[in-house]
Amino acid sequence: MRELDTITHFINGAKADTAGGRYADVFNPALGEPVARVALGTAAEVDAAVAAASAAFPAWSATPPLTRARVLFKYLQLCQQHTDEFAAMLTREHGKTFADAQGEVARGIEIVEFAVGIPQLLKGEFTEQIARGIDAWSMRQALGVVAGITPFNFPVMVPMWMFPVAIACGNTFVLKPSERDPSASLLHAKLLKDAGLPDGVFNVVQGDKVAVDALLDHPEVQAISFVGSTPIAQYIYARGTAAGKRVQALGGAKNHMVVMPDADMGMTVDALIGAAYGAAGERCMAISVVVAVGDAGDKLIGALAERTAALKIRDGMASDAEMGPVVSAAARQRIEKLIGEGVEQGATLLVDGRGCTVPGRENGFFVGGTLFDHVTPDMSIYKEEIFGPVLCVMRAPDVGSAVKLINANEYGNGVAIYTRDGGVAREFVRQIQVGMVGVNVPLPVPMAFNSFGGWKRSMFGDHHAYGPEGVRFYTRQKAVMQRWPNTASAGAEFSFPQMK
Repeated sequence: MRELDTITHFINGAKADTAGGRYADVFNPALGEPVARVALGTAAEVDAAVAAASAAFPAWSATPPLTRARVLFKYLQLCQQHTDEFAAMLTREHGKTFADAQGEVARGIEIVEFAVGIPQLLKGEFTEQIARGIDAWSMRQALGVVAGITPFNFPVMVPMWMFPVAIACGNTFVLKPSERDPSASLLHAKLLKDAGLPDGVFNVVQGDKVAVDALLDHPEVQAISFVGSTPIAQYIYARGTAAGKRVQALGGAKNHMVVMPDADMGMTVDALIGAAYGAAGERCMAISVVVAVGDAGDKLIGALAERTAALKIRDGMASDAEMGPVVSAAARQRIEKLIGEGVEQGATLLVDGRGCTVPGRENGFFVGGTLFDHVTPDMSIYKEEIFGPVLCVMRAPDVGSAVKLINANEYGNGVAIYTRDGGVAREFVRQIQVGMVGVNVPLPVPMAFNSFGGWKRSMFGDHHAYGPEGVRFYTRQKAVMQRWPNTASAGAEFSFPQMK
């Protein structure tokens, strides 16, 4: 048996092994076997990365925004040239289909395209003569060393929600990627260095909770960005803000799609199959609940069951694959346990994905597409974020009941409505308590020039990710008032300044 390659840290422009001697296996989920091992960082690696970032900050923050943008533009070009290399890494270590992985890389690149506009995005406001002889203006300045803690399900795109904007704004960055699929982080580091980014501006510390806690507690880290489950997001937010940091922590989801009786059922089924089962349901924006209004459920369920049962489940590198494995054996075990609970609690199991095997990949972590009907709010398959290829169908007598059901849920990440009625859609958008809403769009993920984020327990912090909100998160505003003395002194002023 060959020795596994080690995925290391990247600190101050060079790869670095771990001082702690701890490693974890990195699996290919389709094969069910390790393909590499990753170094698990300690506080020592975090200290080294933060020290490198801190040393690089003065020069990088003083670099003109246009020069920073040119480095990122070169990085953008390199990413476009290495799209398939990124995508192959994702399929190998995460399991998603190669086509889906290519789409992830493309959406990440769009954030870089936004970030290269930083000279325009950092422009402040100026007002002359706010009082006699006094001008005022505002500016946005970088925070310093900032860090990102990112999840396994989007190991290319989610880090790109963070570091391109942070670096463009003049910050230096420490990335702690998921230890389950860490290879993409080092390709990011290599391409940034090849693009001319100075050493220390971007660093990677591989690891687990040890590295996370070291970042949260480090006094020189000014801000933390996180994407992951709600319990961990809440932990990150509480511990980070207690240490005086600015924190942006995106949590879990239970995304609903309301289907009205007048919806185009063919289009709706197509949307649901992709939104529920794409990436094996391991998306924070995946649709996991259908709320069928009136007789929409009866119109929908037959075609939905047929399409779910016919999903082409393969190794993600297969050209005809529609769905790959879930990320780990533990994830498969948890998903199958929840499917069992759904049956026990009285839901109607129409398509059972348990025990799924793929010829030639019998050891892979596969779960087949699963479909439940007549799910109720008290069932664990509704209350918990399954994060797997499980779709629950619920029934509602009218759209008002559907809105009430969704607004009562603890999550508020994404939601969609399928209808031909513009009035119904307008009122739904206005009344729903969810951060991202699609009208006949199943996955309403905002483009790079908007911002991404949910409501309620799907988001902790005041700033959403990327876009204009990302620029605001990674900078702080400074207000300046200026007056130059003239030769004729008016004497001291003791009253509060005011316009005269």
